[in-house]
Amino acid sequence: MRVALITGGIRGIGAAIAAQLKNDGYTVIANYKNNTACADKFSAEYGIPVACFDVSDALACQKAIDTLQEKYGTIDTLIHNAGITRDGFMHKNTLKEWQDVINTNLNSCYYVARPLIEKMRENNFGRIVIVSSINALKGQIGQTNYCAAKAGIIGFAKSLALENARKGITVNAIAPGYIDTDMTKAIPEKIKESILDQIPIGRFGKTEEIARAVAFLCDESSSFITGETLNINGGQYLS
Repeated sequence: MRVALITGGIRGIGAAIAAQLKNDGYTVIANYKNNTACADKFSAEYGIPVACFDVSDALACQKAIDTLQEKYGTIDTLIHNAGITRDGFMHKNTLKEWQDVINTNLNSCYYVARPLIEKMRENNFGRIVIVSSINALKGQIGQTNYCAAKAGIIGFAKSLALENARKGITVNAIAPGYIDTDMTKAIPEKIKESILDQIPIGRFGKTEEIARAVAFLCDESSSFITGETLNINGGQYLS
C-alpha cells in the first residue's frame, strides 16, 4: 500500500489532499505544528493519523519521519504543503520575519525530503509534490519574503526532479491561486471583489480541485510528468 505524508495536512488545501489520497487507497499521515485541537478534530473526522512536528526544524523532521516509517512503512509519497506568511513591505520586515518564512516555506523542502529520498531511490519509486503559489510567478506587494520562498520551491522541484528521474521518482510543484479556505474567507469583502475581478473564471478555487490535481500527479500512471509547475488559478495568471 502506498504511504503518503502531507505536511500542513489538517486544514484547508492540506486537509483536502489528505482526504483525497485516503479515498484513493493510500495510508495517509497528516502533519501539523501546534494546533492540537484542530488536529484531533481532523483525525476523528477523517480517520487519518496525525503527526506533530515543526517542518522548519531539520532535526525534528528527521526524528519524526524515522518514527513514522518504523510505524507505517516506507513513505513513498510526500506532499509538502506547510507554509506561513509574514506579510509587509520588505523595508518594514524584521530579520526574524524574513528568516521564519524562508525557513518554514523553503528550507523545509530539504528538511522533509532529505530523510525520504534515499529510500525512494532504493525502491525506484517516489512521488513528491510541493505547494508553491501563483505569487511565486507573478510577485505580490507586501510578500517579498513569501514570494522568494515559493519561487525557490520551483527551482528546488526542477533540480530534484532531474536528479531522480532515472530512479522512478517524480518531483513536481503546484501553484494555486486564490482558493476558498479560512484564509480567503477572512479577506474583507471589498478586497475580495477586486480579487475576483482578476480571475477570468470568476470565483475562488475549491480545495477539492487542488486535491484532485495533486492526486493526478501522484498516480503511478503519471510517471512521465516531472519537474513541472502546475498552475491552478482560474486563469488569473498564465505562464
